[in-house]
Amino acid sequence: MLRGFYTAASGMITQQRKTDLLTNNMANANTPGFKSDQSMIRAFPEMLLQRLDSKSLPVNNSLSLSKFQPIGGLNTGVYMQETIPKFLQGDLKETELKTDLALIDLNGNTSSSFFKVQDASGQVKYTRNGNFTIDSDGFLTTASGLYVLNDQNRPIQLPDDQFTVSNSGVITSNGNQVGRLGIAYTNNPDALMKEGDGLYRTENEEQLPNAVDNQFRIQQGYIERSNVDVSQTMTEMLSAYRSFEANQKVLQAYDRSMEKTVNEIGRVNG
Repeated sequence: MLRGFYTAASGMITQQRKTDLLTNNMANANTPGFKSDQSMIRAFPEMLLQRLDSKSLPVNNSLSLSKFQPIGGLNTGVYMQETIPKFLQGDLKETELKTDLALIDLNGNTSSSFFKVQDASGQVKYTRNGNFTIDSDGFLTTASGLYVLNDQNRPIQLPDDQFTVSNSGVITSNGNQVGRLGIAYTNNPDALMKEGDGLYRTENEEQLPNAVDNQFRIQQGYIERSNVDVSQTMTEMLSAYRSFEANQKVLQAYDRSMEKTVNEIGRVNG
């Protein structure tokens, strides 16, 4: 019976973690470039129960052999193995702001191209959030103040806010080419590690190669919406809540059975 407590509790913990994940998705439904997380839930290894017995042989030395009688399988609960971002292209929203840039992948509906930015420690990170701005020194930055990098991994400094960005990422201001956006490309975006503030990194901090022209397209004056499906996320949240509640009722039933066992079984009536 005690094993039943652990099985029900593991189900409650898993559904609680799934609810936290879905809640975070809902909270970022309006965050530009956000990629929703999906959970991978697996069962713990199933155990095969056998009854151990012995059988005596009719010999002078009283020889006995071990005997195993199968009882059946026993599942020991579930756990959330990992969370994986869903790298699907989000819808585009027009903002008419020159500093807003949307990244469109040309090789299918998977988000394989990323803007390159520089974090506070000087490391190169990757993002799909093209909601950029220009700081007081004229550098193109993210909303949180990280430098947007060019194809040489250097911060992009603009003479003014009257600039244009071509489909291939070439930045032009007053008829002069200022630089080119640093766009990274990966064949396996699922291998990227997700960080806060919409940033991604490679597992070993290795830099991704620059994308080529036929892999992406830049749309100035637009941002990429979050790819969170609000209706589906709400449905999954309700399902996770019901699963949590069902495991809770099982746990309460085990608790009542244990209470009955302790208080009533073995009672001596005087």
